[in-house]
Amino acid sequence: MLLIEKAIYVFTMMNSILQQIKQRRLALGLKQNDMMLRVGVSRQQYQRLESKGNPRLDTLALIAKGLNSELVLIPKEKLGAVMALLEQEELSTINEPPFEPNKGRMSSAKKAVKEDARKSLSDDPWQDLLGDET
Repeated sequence: MLLIEKAIYVFTMMNSILQQIKQRRLALGLKQNDMMLRVGVSRQQYQRLESKGNPRLDTLALIAKGLNSELVLIPKEKLGAVMALLEQEELSTINEPPFEPNKGRMSSAKKAVKEDARKSLSDDPWQDLLGDET
């Protein structure tokens, strides 16, 4: 019985990882064919891996790199906090305009710094006079 439970856990865990890979690829606006250039595997290999694969750890690391991501082990007691942080970040990006490669997207941290700089304009009226904004 324990072996069956363990097999189910491994199966659902692998499905979760594969779903996360697919979700990340879609969030980046990439097609399976695009992964060939990013990871070095054919579309067919990548499609098989994403749908029902059982990738090796080094393959997962390569795919994560191709998706601008990292593989991380999260302790169970910290998982809720990490998930909440990711959901909060996801909600904040929903309200941002769509990403345009030539324009880039300003991070929340940069926005906060810019707002602080504007607030201190009354303290330093000469700031950014020469256009050397950081």
